[in-house]
Amino acid sequence: MHLTELARELVAVPSHEDETAAGDLIEEWLRDETDAAVERDEAGNVVARRGPDETDEADPPTLALVGHHDVVPPDDAQVAVDGGYVVEERDGRLYGRGTADMKGSVAAAMVAFQAADPACELVFASFVGEETGGVGCRAAIEAGFAPDYAVVGEGSTGYSAPGVTDVAVVHRGRRAATIEARGSASHASEPEAGVNAIYRAVDAVDLVRELPAHETEVLGHRVEGSVVVTEIDGGTAWNVVPERCAFTVDERTVPGGRASLEDVESIEGVTLSVDQDLPPMACDDPDFAEAVLAAADASQEGSPRQVTKPHATDAGWLASMAGTTCVVCGAAEPGEAHTADESVSLAVLERCTAIYRRVAETPL
Repeated sequence: MHLTELARELVAVPSHEDETAAGDLIEEWLRDETDAAVERDEAGNVVARRGPDETDEADPPTLALVGHHDVVPPDDAQVAVDGGYVVEERDGRLYGRGTADMKGSVAAAMVAFQAADPACELVFASFVGEETGGVGCRAAIEAGFAPDYAVVGEGSTGYSAPGVTDVAVVHRGRRAATIEARGSASHASEPEAGVNAIYRAVDAVDLVRELPAHETEVLGHRVEGSVVVTEIDGGTAWNVVPERCAFTVDERTVPGGRASLEDVESIEGVTLSVDQDLPPMACDDPDFAEAVLAAADASQEGSPRQVTKPHATDAGWLASMAGTTCVVCGAAEPGEAHTADESVSLAVLERCTAIYRRVAETPL
């Protein structure tokens, strides 16, 4: 099956509420089109392994081509009458929910996995639940999934220059927190009879505003975190001193450091709860990063670079939980994922197939 046809079929299968059918398609294709050992775990992840055919190493390293086949809920215009996803091809691009994030690159990895003459043990893995906190990836790691190296096919195209597929050697994580202030209610005509939770929350907001965001350097590339208050909720009526006020904080974390949000608990009545904590990723092997960059350079006319990526991916879980050396390299461009007109370049999908195959055939 041609790459474009495979990508179209995969994108057309709904997978925002239930990834089963998309996983079925991937599993069936791998069983029909490759001689790999294919597994489907209890979480719904699809993992296949093959090669190398010949090696002098008793225990060759393992390289994984990693993606996910779940997507965020589609826009109404992206849903067909029969309940499937609308897929359109025009002007050299494939349009539809999941084309960019990231079924297009999953299809490219599948074709590369099939075609490569691997220099090491080659693994293909497509996880469930990436959009809901890396559920599938974490389940796989807890069950023993721990490749030595991984190329995660999230978007890295258009970072250094339009149309160029780069190699991200570091990405930020995301910590989402709720900070709640408690006081005691009273009538607003007697404010001294109560304790105003909004005032305590304001003190906590002021503290958060003064927290420094961490920054670090990975393989010569500077990456900075950020901390910002994003929502606030408090009070029940205009004539009641509020007993509760809460606000949310979005922190983009970097490898090795994070803001000391727990300092807000030094304020009386204020507590912190972490709602989500997606880890950052830093490539810990410059030789692997250079090998992937060389494969990217050989697969396109543009001049790719090592770059930083602002968004968390499953590479963070692989690096932090499994000790896998990771980079991110994929077809999606900034601003394409999760949009009503999400799309991916078919030429770049072909390019990513070539990149993944070259990496697989490179001795590590």
